[in-house]
Amino acid sequence: MNKNEDVKNGVIFSSGESNDAFAQYFTGQSYLNLLVNEDDVNVVVGNVTFEPACRNNWHIHTEGYQILLVTGGEGWYQEEGKEAQKLLPGSVVVTHKGVKHWHGATKDSWFEHIAITSGASEFLEPVSDELYNQLG
Repeated sequence: MNKNEDVKNGVIFSSGESNDAFAQYFTGQSYLNLLVNEDDVNVVVGNVTFEPACRNNWHIHTEGYQILLVTGGEGWYQEEGKEAQKLLPGSVVVTHKGVKHWHGATKDSWFEHIAITSGASEFLEPVSDELYNQLG
C-alpha cells in the first residue's frame, strides 16, 4: 500500500492530465496541471503530481530559477554533489540558475508540488536507479 493516496487527486489544485509532453524526462508517471502559462508573464506555474517512485531527470534551469512549494505527500530534492533532502508538505525549495538537480516522489508515497519556473530548462540524464534506491 502506498502512502498519501489522497494526493493523486490533487491537494489544493487538481492533479491535471498525464504529463505526456515531458514524459521523456521522467522515470515513472507524473501529472501536470498548468496554472499560469501566459506569454506576457515571465514565469510558468504548474501543479505537478508524482506517482510513487516517479522522479524527473537531472536538469538545469538555464535562463532563470525554480521555486517548489510542496503541497502533499513525500518527495526528494537533490542538487549535484549534495545530499538529497526529504520534502514534506510545507517544504519550500529555491533552485538558482545553472544548478543541476532533480526532484520526485519517495518510493512508497505520492508527491505533489507547485513549480514556479522562470526561463528555459535543460533536461539531462535520468537519475540512476542505484542513486535513487539508496535514499531512505
